[in-house]
Amino acid sequence: MRKKLPKILVTGGAGFIGSAFVRLALKKDYKAIVIDKLTYAGDPQRLKEVKGKYKFYKADICNKARIESIFKKERPQIVVNFSAETHVDRSILDSAPFIKTNITGTQILLDASRKYGVSKVIHISTDEIYGDIKKGSFSEDSPLHPNSPYAASKAAADLLISSYIRTYNFPAIIIRPCNNYGPWQYPEKLIPLAILKILRKEKIPIYAKGENVREWLYVGDCSEGILQVLKKGKIGEVYNLGSSQERQNLEVAKMILSILNAPRSMIKFVKDRPGHDIRYRLNSQKVFKEIGWKPKIKFAKGLRITVDWCLKNKDWLLSKWEKIAPLYK
Repeated sequence: MRKKLPKILVTGGAGFIGSAFVRLALKKDYKAIVIDKLTYAGDPQRLKEVKGKYKFYKADICNKARIESIFKKERPQIVVNFSAETHVDRSILDSAPFIKTNITGTQILLDASRKYGVSKVIHISTDEIYGDIKKGSFSEDSPLHPNSPYAASKAAADLLISSYIRTYNFPAIIIRPCNNYGPWQYPEKLIPLAILKILRKEKIPIYAKGENVREWLYVGDCSEGILQVLKKGKIGEVYNLGSSQERQNLEVAKMILSILNAPRSMIKFVKDRPGHDIRYRLNSQKVFKEIGWKPKIKFAKGLRITVDWCLKNKDWLLSKWEKIAPLYK
């Protein structure tokens, strides 16, 4: 007889990484409840392949009464929190939504989880809370030094959760992934934006000289890592989720141009982002050794998969342009 799996409530489950996790969890026979506000970045189309296999609530995690009513009705055993405002450029223009969703929303989820006896909360953070590092890598014990309003709001959420763990013996685990990429990513982020720009026959905007370095993790690998931490991770711990695959932003753009047989003249260097972090790099030995997870998809392969998906789904990608165009005038 198959062991009954716990009921998982996934917030931000119509987002990029959240939806990938929901699809994976359902394939593994977990029962999933999805909460999503369906902001500009949320899209139920991401869940179309698992339609009818999950329960969906359109809700804002900042609405305490609404969130508590869902917890009371569904009684989830595990909560995985992907809900967040995530785009650094938008946080620079207006930090208010980031403070509200990423901090207050997290607090409301924590309190609802306490009130209704949730056995485990998995909070999805980011490598950006560490700030940048010119050499070496960040371990889970590295100090937090966020350099954008977005990163600061995520760091605040991490600290809040840590305080709940200490004060209330709260059953939480924090996961800090590096930069994700892959199918269904909203095209305000570098890789899908570059593909979208090429499809529109427009130049790809690259900040400064394009020398900023990011560590790239394929979204399917990230989802698998989160699920493994959910099953094997220790309550109260933090786990970095990295790929050890670094690329300069300019190199990434050139790789996309090469795949699409487009000229390098389509790159346009633009004024640098304020406070732009130089380099991110995670030390992920803890998750490798304790959980037994390692990413499977190499960056070159994952990038080609992503480009191919975007070409097959270019109508979806192009339909997002109006909402992001003001950021790239």
